[in-house]
Amino acid sequence: MANLRVEHKIWQVSAGASDRSYADQFLKYGVALIGPGDAGPWHSGYDEHGFVERFASELQRGDVLLLRTGTSVIQAIGIVASEYQYLSQFDDVNGWDLQHGRRVRWGSLPEPYVFEERVFGANPGRFSMIQSEKLIDYANRFVQSPPTDWQTCILPDLPPEEPALDAPPLELRELIAQVRDLGALYTNREAFGERPSENEVVAHYVVPFLRALGWPVEKIAVEWRNVDVSVFTELPRKAKHCYYLIEAKRLGAGIEGAVKQAVGYAQDLNIHCDVVVTDGIRYCMYEADKDYAQIAYANLGRLKESSLELFKRMKKP
Repeated sequence: MANLRVEHKIWQVSAGASDRSYADQFLKYGVALIGPGDAGPWHSGYDEHGFVERFASELQRGDVLLLRTGTSVIQAIGIVASEYQYLSQFDDVNGWDLQHGRRVRWGSLPEPYVFEERVFGANPGRFSMIQSEKLIDYANRFVQSPPTDWQTCILPDLPPEEPALDAPPLELRELIAQVRDLGALYTNREAFGERPSENEVVAHYVVPFLRALGWPVEKIAVEWRNVDVSVFTELPRKAKHCYYLIEAKRLGAGIEGAVKQAVGYAQDLNIHCDVVVTDGIRYCMYEADKDYAQIAYANLGRLKESSLELFKRMKKP
């Protein structure tokens, strides 16, 4: 039997799917987050999702927390450092509303640890207590092994809460209204069926978005050289005239993981231009001159003031 310390329990919290992981946000800000959080702070009798209630009321300071992705990978191990908090600034973490939070001192692994089997179960919940002896043993050995200074380090500052964009640009209001009207329908598989495909995303959202930003149809190419959408500053449509490339994913997919694919297209075409990844609702832009660092972001269903930067960069000059 593993030597579980009686005074502390061991839990797991999900960092999202492998193609839509937000583990970096947990580690950067010293938090553990779960959702859905749009309904407001948890209180007794509020929660229809049992894992939120357990996260808010049963998790204790000093408990050990495993940060996982998938069913067999540990990204980090942490020590819970606060009571439950409702953190409004995490209302859009890779598109998820994850405002239910705890502060955590994370001990990062040299690299994600991959078990040979599904140690978290075939379909693990977003948050739960650990029962696996193999996981308990691994967690205890990690927290008891030097160096242990991470367990008492100063917690990083939380990000400021970003103001909402109350008045989106006039030319985008119709499209934004459509996003808000259809958002709940798309996630209701019983009422809608499968979510829109990549081709639908391009046809119903990406091209109308570009048109609203002033781009004429002749400068918007779909499936040019295998790129989902290419935007040109002038004709003819040649690589040297490409302003930016767009890689589209089906609605709800992890767009952050698609940037390598978009950059790969640019490199294959020998084009030095910015790239955008999108699911039609969320847009991330990466700048070629900054080694493809993210420089702008907008979620059309949850607009913030910083969205204006993305609109400006994607607009026809």
